Amino acid sequence: MSIETDTTDGSRLRELTLAGGCFWCLDAVYRRLRGVHEVVSGYTGGHDPQPDYESVCSGTTGHAEAVRVRFDEQVIPAEVILDVFFTSHDPTSLNRQGHDVGTQYRSALFYRDEAERAVLAAQIDRVRPHFDREIVTTLEPMGRWHDAEQVHQGFYDARPESGYCRVVIDPKITALRQHYAAWLR
Repeated sequence: MSIETDTTDGSRLRELTLAGGCFWCLDAVYRRLRGVHEVVSGYTGGHDPQPDYESVCSGTTGHAEAVRVRFDEQVIPAEVILDVFFTSHDPTSLNRQGHDVGTQYRSALFYRDEAERAVLAAQIDRVRPHFDREIVTTLEPMGRWHDAEQVHQGFYDARPESGYCRVVIDPKITALRQHYAAWLR
């Protein structure tokens, strides 16, 4: 299930690939959690062999804006990583998050094998009762991953005063502090 790698300190890292609207939002949220070793924004789930930000934003590539989150389960359980995912965006909104509209902003969990698919499906079932509307988060096989351009890595931390960060991401950070304070760095 998911990628596991050893680190220099002997811990084993898991990796989950998640899409929930603009990757700047998920990137900002996960970078604040203890046990998260790396967050990489990128593109996956589509057919274009060389996507870039402009082509993905056009909605013609099939790719979603996504993040790869590498974390130490001895510090933060995968269940918490997934709970943060489901509370950091609207998993009941099909192909949109706020003013970001299109399949590139879909809610999706990308799996690497059938065991991981089953775990992710169980997580959707676990959180389903907490939503008034049907969860539309898709389970998709992990295709080729493409790192987003450098400007998109840690976007919020580099530009916290930008309008998008203030209006869209700041409230997500505030909610993270309120509901997941025990997991913050």
